[in-house]
Amino acid sequence: MARKALFMGPRLKRVRRDLGLTQANMAADLDISPSYVALMERNQRPVTADLLLKLASTYRIDIASLADDDSEDLAKRLQATLKQPIFSDIDLPALDSADIATSYPGFAEALLRLHTAFTEEQMAHAQRREMAEGAGPAATSTTDPVGEARAFLAARRNCFPALDDHAAEVAQELAEDRPREESIWTDALVARLSRRHGQKVRFGDPELILGSLRWHDRHREQVLISNRLDHPGRRFQLALQIGLLEARDVIAGQLSGGRFSGENARRLAGRALTGYWAAALLMPYRPFLRAARDVRHDLETLSRRFAASFEQVAHRLTTMGRPGEEGVPFFFLRVDRAGNVSKRLDGAGFPFARTGGSCPLWNVHGVFETPGRIRPQWLELPEGEKFLSIARTVEAGGGSWDAPRAQRAVALACSAEHADRIVYAQALDSGDATPIGVACRLCHRPHCIARSAPPIGREMRPDDNRDTGVPFAFASD
Repeated sequence: MARKALFMGPRLKRVRRDLGLTQANMAADLDISPSYVALMERNQRPVTADLLLKLASTYRIDIASLADDDSEDLAKRLQATLKQPIFSDIDLPALDSADIATSYPGFAEALLRLHTAFTEEQMAHAQRREMAEGAGPAATSTTDPVGEARAFLAARRNCFPALDDHAAEVAQELAEDRPREESIWTDALVARLSRRHGQKVRFGDPELILGSLRWHDRHREQVLISNRLDHPGRRFQLALQIGLLEARDVIAGQLSGGRFSGENARRLAGRALTGYWAAALLMPYRPFLRAARDVRHDLETLSRRFAASFEQVAHRLTTMGRPGEEGVPFFFLRVDRAGNVSKRLDGAGFPFARTGGSCPLWNVHGVFETPGRIRPQWLELPEGEKFLSIARTVEAGGGSWDAPRAQRAVALACSAEHADRIVYAQALDSGDATPIGVACRLCHRPHCIARSAPPIGREMRPDDNRDTGVPFAFASD
């Protein structure tokens, strides 16, 4: 069988420069001509197996690091970016993207960073305009750290392969002794904190740790976890603590690409990435994606398989956007009974309003009537786009009869084109979709009895002699 030609021009050039060598120096060391070194660095000649061995022995370099090729992942990221609408009128074959990633990885990475910064600034600009329109000129000078953190995640499609890879390495180390029982799996996390970091883990009453869920007492070298947490909650807090101790550098690397106006926004984004890492440890990307596909995104099955809560699984499903290994693009929302949004992860092209409330006809607001029950729903926007929505209540707090509790609703939504991959779609008729709007101020449906405000730019119906029962009735033509 013919061997695959190994082209490693950029890596060869980087090795040469790191060693402080000219092409002539390297050519003399390897007993080849300077012109051949130049051709290899331009990927016009492959590096033979014999030459690869000679490189490794001459310069005492690990041959695995020389042969390791990450251009495939870079090419997938580049191809995903070049599919964006801004590039739609440019002929960019996938083969060209692969060639650029292989031959000019620095250029490819620079383009990806530039596009990410462009996307992030677009979102920030849109948010500033919405705030200004909703609250007047004074709002333009007010920073929104929560909005900045959300924009940081959304610009990267809530997917951070570097964090997934780092967490997967730790998960692999734990998997060697990982049993099936959840309680012993918790013990594996406890053991890592003890053996690797010298931290003793104690589960105790929250009053002893000032009402906290987790407290890292550095002075006594111990991690205190509230015993009121359920098992998924305990495991997540342990994973968070491991992430804080082991993933600081990789998280800082991801944050360095963000544009934050203040420390609060950066801190919120860092907290989100730490949670991302913890979820990636408990639900590693590839095994989780494979399981999600196998069970057609049955959240309850995934919750039991990975010993995670419903909300943890729903959140993790929104992070399956790795180029070349994408899952279903989901939009995630968490609201309370009053409609306040406490968590939102943009995706799936769902046009959620950043200011004002969402449509009351969306069943994310109605699941409080059936606590703990998953309710699927077809949604149809005024433009005709359809989305499959999955909503259910979740509960925070509790653990004792007098402990405060907070009930919220979580919703996942995906475009209709992905519905055949979702188990909940089989119980619904796609023709029986609930017509909703993004928000009342932006919705021009004339006969909605749930309307709370008239749409912008429409005249109210002047007829006082007829009451249709529709609040804020307006002319439909």
